Amino acid sequence: MLGSGSYREIVKLMGNRFEFSAVGDDKSLAKRSIVEAINEVNRIEALLTTFRETSQVNEVNRFAGIRPVKVDGEVIDLVLRSLKISLITQGAFDITYGSIDKRLWNFDVNMTRLPDSKTALKAVKLINYENVIVNVEESTIMLKHKGMRIGFGGIGKGYAADRARSIMIAMGIQSGIVNAAGDLVTWGTQPGGQPWTIGIADPNQQQHAFSTLSISNMAIATSGNYEKYATIDGKRYSHTIDPKTGLPVSGIKSVSVLCPSAELADALATPILVMGVKVGLDLINQLNNVACVVIDDDNRMYASKNINLKY
Repeated sequence: MLGSGSYREIVKLMGNRFEFSAVGDDKSLAKRSIVEAINEVNRIEALLTTFRETSQVNEVNRFAGIRPVKVDGEVIDLVLRSLKISLITQGAFDITYGSIDKRLWNFDVNMTRLPDSKTALKAVKLINYENVIVNVEESTIMLKHKGMRIGFGGIGKGYAADRARSIMIAMGIQSGIVNAAGDLVTWGTQPGGQPWTIGIADPNQQQHAFSTLSISNMAIATSGNYEKYATIDGKRYSHTIDPKTGLPVSGIKSVSVLCPSAELADALATPILVMGVKVGLDLINQLNNVACVVIDDDNRMYASKNINLKY
């Protein structure tokens, strides 16, 4: 329970912790809306997962370099939006990352050196969003080369959160939150009428927030290296891999992206880690209704031009 006039449920979906909150006096409606939202996330997972042989995405991957695969229009649309994000991030976001050889990296205390650059480049040679061929008329997707794989780990949770919100709103829930393992989307207000707010965590003390943001009717997604990283020769490396070099990125501790869509926030947070502070902020400042907060490895904070932080 969130308090008077609200209902909350936490459940594991898409391998992650999802939290659904519905504000309103009708508890029965709130509960039904959350059940329907959970059903929707389960449907999306079945469609997009690479962990089930029966998913359309796995069929696309199975026939990479062989033939096009017919998929639902919903998958076509998500792939097209993903490719557009790849374009604006210059490949820092790329759904073909699934072909990467993860055996090269072990991001824990036992990792003491980086793989050599040639080995790393070889591991990412099949990552290239330009080799995803989409035929809208035939509703097919083909991956140009054998061994290529697509995956929606960088955008799927955000898409699911947006869809869950749409379901709950359509059922009459005027205020609420869907939190998909940190990809969070809100609408309406808190039970007392106050706007929803979120704290930006200090990467060194994750239980403490050093600033807050109003996020009513917005989404926020955070990506960072403070949960999984390796320290090599005194330098911290994120578990995020640069798809161009095959090497882990460094320089940024966390990125939080704020915009109306959880899908877009989810998809932009990790690429900014790859792009770096200056290039990442330059990109965000060119996008309408998108803002971000970046904390670098030296704990310096940077914000896009259109953001209002409260300390």
